[in-house]
Amino acid sequence: MDFMELLNFYLMPGIVLGCIYALGAIGVTLIFSILRYAHLAHGDLATLGAFLALAIVSGFGVSPLAALPVAMIGTAVIAVFIDKAFYNHLRERPKIVTVMASLGIALMIRAVIQVVWGVDSESYVRGIVRPENYWGLRIRDREIYTIAFMIAVVVALQLFLGRSKWGKAMRAMSDNPDLALLSGIDNRKVIILTWLIAGGLCASAGVFLGLNTELKSMMGWHMLLPMFAATILGGVGRVDGAVLGGLIVGVAEELSVLVLPSEYKTATAFVILLLMLLVRPTGLLRGKVL
Repeated sequence: MDFMELLNFYLMPGIVLGCIYALGAIGVTLIFSILRYAHLAHGDLATLGAFLALAIVSGFGVSPLAALPVAMIGTAVIAVFIDKAFYNHLRERPKIVTVMASLGIALMIRAVIQVVWGVDSESYVRGIVRPENYWGLRIRDREIYTIAFMIAVVVALQLFLGRSKWGKAMRAMSDNPDLALLSGIDNRKVIILTWLIAGGLCASAGVFLGLNTELKSMMGWHMLLPMFAATILGGVGRVDGAVLGGLIVGVAEELSVLVLPSEYKTATAFVILLLMLLVRPTGLLRGKVL
């Protein structure tokens, strides 16, 4: 195998998959750093966003990229509703209670998806999409869109967190919620904003996963472990860490098929997660300790 084959068949798919994991991991890290619990329904929210986009594509005949903003907004609103209806009254309870509640929410979302859309695989685009050749690098347009979208989101989010009033409020609440409250920050609005961002991002992760592979009712559940592995690998609470972790996990999964059957790709994320918790719990970029 020469370098271009390695790049085209393993590294590039790994980078695209890593970008998808990164989009989901950013939401995971925001929720954990601000709300202080692991959201186990995150993967199924991503699936919901993907199927909302499918409904728009099928109903109006638009492209998946045109349906993406609507799916992100819809999923973001649903995420806020879920927080108000199911998590809000658990805010003062031990966090493990909310974590277990989020598992129940994941099962509820998945059941709704399976009732509405069924359990069969779906696709945004029918037929074979051939890759373009760029000086030996074979890449499809949808893969370019995935990478470009992830980069744009990360740049915009970093600017928002670093320079805007509400971005600084989110960072303050992440560092010390009690001090942020005493400083006059409206924690309720910060929580709503957190869910809007996390919901939109996990929807985009689901849409791009469906665009690059296919849509399944269990796709988000299978994404959950790699997203958490990416979050912990990069450092909990670090947006740049989520991106770094996502890329490493995505590339590692694709390279693992060189020595393991493809059915064991997810085991790579599990091994990375365990090793990181044992060796460096703060992650590569020194995030919060779980």
